[in-house]
Amino acid sequence: MPAPVNLFKAALRERRFQLGFWVAMANPYAAEIVSGCGYDWLLIDGEHAPNDIPLLAAQVQALKGSQSHAIVRLPVGETWMIKQILDAGAQTIMIPMVETVEEAKRLVRAVRYPPQGVRGVGAALGRASSFNRVSDYLETAEQEICLIVQIESRAGLEMLDQIATVDGIDGLFIGPSDLAADMGRLGQPGHADVTDAIRDAFERIARAGKAAGIMTLSLDQARLYRDLGADFMAIGTDVTTLVEATNRLRLHYQDSETSIPAGPSGY
Repeated sequence: MPAPVNLFKAALRERRFQLGFWVAMANPYAAEIVSGCGYDWLLIDGEHAPNDIPLLAAQVQALKGSQSHAIVRLPVGETWMIKQILDAGAQTIMIPMVETVEEAKRLVRAVRYPPQGVRGVGAALGRASSFNRVSDYLETAEQEICLIVQIESRAGLEMLDQIATVDGIDGLFIGPSDLAADMGRLGQPGHADVTDAIRDAFERIARAGKAAGIMTLSLDQARLYRDLGADFMAIGTDVTTLVEATNRLRLHYQDSETSIPAGPSGY
């Protein structure tokens, strides 16, 4: 029996657009709630959310059986972190701030077993192999692992063409906020200069035959990025959605209360 099919990776290969959402509340219960919303993929964030490996793994478990594919973003591309989250059952991982071909090749080696890579052979202890019930896991795991690298600096853009040619890199994800900051446009991911850089990056990623990804909190920006050629895109986060919804509910109540005429005082 082979490793489970990575439907997200298959969709990218077939150039079927995948809509996603950011999960940053560091809570399996919250992740499970969001997984019923119908997104193609959910990004479980280990870079900016207060997650560790066991908590990331618990959220991957919470998404099992839903239609939303779990992507785990690790805080850094450390080989030991990659090994642990793959053994915990994640099939798609995203690594931030990749700027060189050497980094990209090292990440590819981290997700592959020897002799092509350096991933430790301990599948019998992990969820990934259904605790050794997937008899062909070692032979078939690599083809179902999806590796996405984030390009979010001018240095990364300069090396994008070379990074995109690395065998084993499935997608390149542009980080607009960090890119904007590095371009001297802190807090302005929608600035025209940043948009031009993203447009150029998407074109180069497409020429390399790889999938281009991005995220935004603006639906107007989302439509623009889709027009520019985004193959997979996140359009919000659980944290910002919760903040907006709770603020809106309070304001709605307060507005409705002030519109009600005051009644007689006393009893």
